[in-house]
Amino acid sequence: MSSRRALVALLTADTISAVGTRMSALALPWFVLVSTGSPSRAGIVAFVEMLPYVLAAGAGGPLIDRIGGRRFSIVADAVSALAIGAIPLLHDRIGFGGLLVLVGIAGGLRGFSDTAKEAVFPRVARQSGMEMTRAASLQDGLHRLATLLGAPAGGALIAVLDAPTVLLFDAGTFAVAAVLVLLLVRVPPAEAPVKEESYTKALRAGITFVRRDRLAGAIIVMMFATNLFDAAYNSVLLPMWATLVGSSVVLGLASGSFAIGAVLGNIVFTAYAPRAPRWALFTIGFFVGGAPRFLAAGFSDEVWLLYAVSFAAGVGLAAINPIIGAVLYERIPEHMMARVQGVLTAVAWAGIPLGGLLGGAVAGAVGLKVALIATGVLYLAVTLLPVVRPVWRDLDVRPSPAVPSPRPAETTADLQSR
Repeated sequence: MSSRRALVALLTADTISAVGTRMSALALPWFVLVSTGSPSRAGIVAFVEMLPYVLAAGAGGPLIDRIGGRRFSIVADAVSALAIGAIPLLHDRIGFGGLLVLVGIAGGLRGFSDTAKEAVFPRVARQSGMEMTRAASLQDGLHRLATLLGAPAGGALIAVLDAPTVLLFDAGTFAVAAVLVLLLVRVPPAEAPVKEESYTKALRAGITFVRRDRLAGAIIVMMFATNLFDAAYNSVLLPMWATLVGSSVVLGLASGSFAIGAVLGNIVFTAYAPRAPRWALFTIGFFVGGAPRFLAAGFSDEVWLLYAVSFAAGVGLAAINPIIGAVLYERIPEHMMARVQGVLTAVAWAGIPLGGLLGGAVAGAVGLKVALIATGVLYLAVTLLPVVRPVWRDLDVRPSPAVPSPRPAETTADLQSR
């Protein structure tokens, strides 16, 4: 089996799982809304699905590092398929409380699965011979494609079939992802063995790494802040602006414009990733993709302007996640990958629920226009950090190419075990 085939299989499994996640994010609340007629219960289900995801991503790292990302990914996707599949089959018998248990289990398992795939990805990519920035860009592009296709596909399938059938289809996507990783993905051992240590000590080691690595610490602070602002914009401020201009279609078209720009930008970046200046693209990307969306909506009611700015924002931000991913893959020791990635994910994603709460509070206190402009100015201030703090220049520091040394004791069983 070629090493490149393992990377293709892992990316395929990751993308299929991501499509299933996007579809279930739509199908689960819809299923609850249709079956119970309660909007509040649909909201509770969405919250119960996301909270265990974030907690599992943050807390599961030490276990994933010890047991192995490949094993964890297979088991998590397989059990997630069972949990999602059980929802439409058993909801009449288990009641709403039982439904919440299944949804929480499925959300937590996907948090484990996504973190596990992140942990093994750099080793599989390195083994394939692909340059890390290009590999990270390809991974991010497929995630964006899953977002672009997953929700519309879920909505279309719900309309053509029904929500329970779509949930069964979702379960199938996780089962397929588990089978692909089981049969086609072989993960080389980490360069340094995982130490036998307690869970709390391993988790503390991940937190300590983030605190001591100045660039990783800067990245996590910036991601928390920008996720907070983006969540305020997407979940509260943009819907309020669409209501103000009198068209709910604005929401879909603005999001679609951003997604199309992001996919196109990712294609271009992937082609030039190995030679691309990371710091310059990162800095310019945030200037283009961050504050302008808020300011365009804050100073104007023209929908065409928002569409154009949203498209440009998607193009500008397309390089951000691949650059962050490549830098972290290169800096984090392989045997600590899951626990460090878990800490980074948990802190960065913590800004998302807070953003919605703060966006609503600020808009209610000072009005929509002022909230958009003020948030845009704060976003701009945060995106100035790579300009004023020298540590961000380390984005352009790439590892020296290494020639892998032979491992005499390495066998197919060794590769499969992780």
